[in-house]
Amino acid sequence: MSHQCSHGHIHPNFSQGLLTPEERRRMAIQLTLAMTTVGLILLSLLWRTLSPAQSAISDLLAGVAWLIVAVPVFRAGWHSLRHPDLHGVTDLLIVLAMLGAWALGDLITAALLPVLMIFGHILEERSVMGTRQAIAGLTKLTRSRTRRLLSDGTFENVDSLSLVVGDTVEIRAGDSVPADGKIVSGNASLDVASITGESVPQEAGPGSLVFGGAINLNGLLRMEVTHTGAQSTLGKVIALMKDAEQAKPPITRLLERYASHYLILVLLIAASTWFLTYDSQAMLAVLVAACPCALVLSAPATAMAGIAVAARHGILIRNAAFLEELADVDALIIDKTGTLTQGRLHVVDSLLVSGVVYQDVLALAAALGATSSHPVSHALAEYVKKEHQPALSNVEEKQGLGVVAETQSGIALMGRADLFAAYSVPLIPAPDHDGPIVGLAHNGQFLGWLLLADTLRPEAAEALKSLETLGIERRLLLTGDRLSAANQVAQTLHINEVIAQALPSTKLHEVQKAVNAGWRPLVVGDGINDALALKAGAVGMAMGANGADIAMVSADIVLTGSDLRRLPTAIRLSRKCRRTLLVNVFIGLGWTLLIVSAAALGLLGGAGALIAALLHNLSTLMVLANTGRLLQFDETK
Repeated sequence: MSHQCSHGHIHPNFSQGLLTPEERRRMAIQLTLAMTTVGLILLSLLWRTLSPAQSAISDLLAGVAWLIVAVPVFRAGWHSLRHPDLHGVTDLLIVLAMLGAWALGDLITAALLPVLMIFGHILEERSVMGTRQAIAGLTKLTRSRTRRLLSDGTFENVDSLSLVVGDTVEIRAGDSVPADGKIVSGNASLDVASITGESVPQEAGPGSLVFGGAINLNGLLRMEVTHTGAQSTLGKVIALMKDAEQAKPPITRLLERYASHYLILVLLIAASTWFLTYDSQAMLAVLVAACPCALVLSAPATAMAGIAVAARHGILIRNAAFLEELADVDALIIDKTGTLTQGRLHVVDSLLVSGVVYQDVLALAAALGATSSHPVSHALAEYVKKEHQPALSNVEEKQGLGVVAETQSGIALMGRADLFAAYSVPLIPAPDHDGPIVGLAHNGQFLGWLLLADTLRPEAAEALKSLETLGIERRLLLTGDRLSAANQVAQTLHINEVIAQALPSTKLHEVQKAVNAGWRPLVVGDGINDALALKAGAVGMAMGANGADIAMVSADIVLTGSDLRRLPTAIRLSRKCRRTLLVNVFIGLGWTLLIVSAAALGLLGGAGALIAALLHNLSTLMVLANTGRLLQFDETK
């Protein structure tokens, strides 16, 4: 009778996706039937009060009311017999209670029982729509109108779904970014909160990689499309959320395993109540009171609320089971490059010849770097805008040495010491530095050395300190980088275990060794070489902003941004979810035992079945109210 009538249940199945128009229509029909039944029952009671002598008409109205709800209830019960599952227990108990009331001639109770359950189920369905609405909201972000640049320099307004990789689009202030892309020109602030959970706007300029679904707060941007549709960051976010919503929490799978045993136990209690008391209302009340809706609802409602809250923080959880696993982690195994560090080279120091201006050296380095495909050159090219770079001609990249070019003032050189020796340029001694070193010379004069390194993420120390307060005492830095670079990062972040120059197989072995030693490690990485390790840990978490696709596929949890503070946030959320689930299970189990006991002892009175139905819905309300507290969790600021 609910939107699940397509497969028979009158109880909503929370593993389904977004409500389709057909499902919404069925829900509307369900509500209409319930309201019609209530109207007929009230009319029956009114007729009986005003004209007691014509009780047949009153019984006829009650009988029609019963028939309206009986047909879909029987359909649900028949489906539950053919395809047993957890929700089917409630369907079968309601069918038995309704048949019992009908056999006893209590048509009003027979009609009201399913009506009360329907209202409770509609309440449940509306209360667990948080994740579905979050998915719907994200899906809307994937569809927008955008201005695509044509070959003749004009623009056309197109649907974002029609974009292909390589298209250039214009994004004005207030527009949504239509797909993942790279900024070609312009500067603006982007609101990325819907994707990464970050409340601080992202500054975008030439060369910046941006997410589809972000909102341009100011400025005018031109962007080259790099990923569209399901391959875009937002598309992957939606796919992960849908997968998570459809997955069943472990406790739900446990309850389903014993669903048939529970039904037999309830029938035995109801039968015993009848034989010991000969009280038919008490027997019916036991059947209704034993409907395990609150207990069944406790795990899915908690899991869906937790997944929705996590998504709001830019944490995508692939399966509700990993939300529970995360609460138990007691060790951290983390990659360095691109995870603890930003994964990009930055100028961290310089050693210049006396009298040389640093900004002039940086401008020359940026101009020369823009002509080379070397990663170091790429890093230098981003430091100075093109309009502020000196003009170059006759550029030549000398493999393994550096770059040579002509300027208006003479020949410019950038590269290793061997390059300057080849051009007879005298050098100053290179400083000791654990990372790339680049020298520059102009018109025969050596200018100095630029020292580059992959810098730590600014929030890394704070994130690891928070993890320590959460009981994550063992921390292992597992990297393929050099030992000296790994030790420097470990010393800065107070990580006491380091394994460097690790191949993917080495990383897998170290994670397995930690698991075999009794640890439950959270493995965090972003690269192709982390994929095996992510799969082997108790929980694998991938950095999604710049992470490799295989790492995100292998991970159990994906961070849509690169903020390491989301690690402790995820653990705190998982532990709060566990506490919420325990309270929900206690409410569902404790309340059911309480009202079943009261029903069996005849304490619910002459209208025991209806009172049991009302009390049953009260337990559902308590579970939903407790779950609602979880939705207030907020660490996005």
